[in-house]
Amino acid sequence: MGNNKKVVVLGATGTLGTNIAVYLKKQGYDVVAVGHRPNDNGFYALHGIPYLAIDVTNPDDFAKLPQSGVYAVLHFAGMLPAVMKGYNANLYISSIIQGTMNVLEYARQIKADRIVFPQSLFDVSYLFGSKVPIPADSIRKAPLKGDHAVYVIAKNAAVDLIQHYYEVYGLKRFILRLSRVYTYHPNPYTYRDGKKILVSDRFFIYQAMQGKDLEIWGDPHKLLETCAMRDFLQIVEKSLEANHDGGLYNIGSGGSTLQERVQAIADVFNPPNKKSKIIYCPEKPSARQFVLDIRKTVDELGYQPQCSWKDYLLDFKKEMEQQPFALLWGKESDYYTETN
Repeated sequence: MGNNKKVVVLGATGTLGTNIAVYLKKQGYDVVAVGHRPNDNGFYALHGIPYLAIDVTNPDDFAKLPQSGVYAVLHFAGMLPAVMKGYNANLYISSIIQGTMNVLEYARQIKADRIVFPQSLFDVSYLFGSKVPIPADSIRKAPLKGDHAVYVIAKNAAVDLIQHYYEVYGLKRFILRLSRVYTYHPNPYTYRDGKKILVSDRFFIYQAMQGKDLEIWGDPHKLLETCAMRDFLQIVEKSLEANHDGGLYNIGSGGSTLQERVQAIADVFNPPNKKSKIIYCPEKPSARQFVLDIRKTVDELGYQPQCSWKDYLLDFKKEMEQQPFALLWGKESDYYTETN
């Protein structure tokens, strides 16, 4: 448990940051939620958590944050390809590289014990396609083409800055290489190459809710890495509890096959009297297989994966019905009215 240690969660209106802040409060931490949004619509007050608004690219804004007694800074702020309409690479440079530099200076000045930071999965995308799980300490290389290139270049630079502050100032660092952390968000859309599209698993869920046919493209036995929100939060908490200096850790669960994923979506979301038929389309393009090696996360942090893909879907369905973050994020209908 947190023993009332003070932690500052940056990016606290995003999908991960919100879940982290609420979870750590329940675990007994003294949480300060920090976001870019001018206000949180009263969401955090309901959870007994103060909310502060800053721009991480502005070093002067950090004077608004607690200046002493902070045990850890959880830095989950920064632009993401999934929310970037159009394309402006400068937003990655300013929010991730300059933003991280400002966060590190803040952490150093207030004498925080450690920083927790999410690294992009795409720093090891050159290893995708292999059946061999990708080790945590694989060489970090950004793709030089595509909409993730500058994003991953910026993330790698941020990791180097964090490592620099560890070597020079002893700031413990827990860098978490994220496979996609699966959880419900009312926004069913993402951006690819700056264009708005429906998230693929949300498409399958909507089809299943209507009992429609579900297609599996390519090889149904392809493995894809996944991490349920509950397992991710377990790793975050263990990063705060760890008695060593940290390192880079893979966040995953061992993966599940396309077959397992689509079948479970049908099992969880089909109406009682209308079962989806699964259609195999081996001639269509397959997803690129990848699995992360989580042995270092298990050995050094004591991580124990608890959730299967089906567990994620059951959690997803529950949140879809209960809408626990609606005050902060809105509801699905708020996103349908947007134009592409």
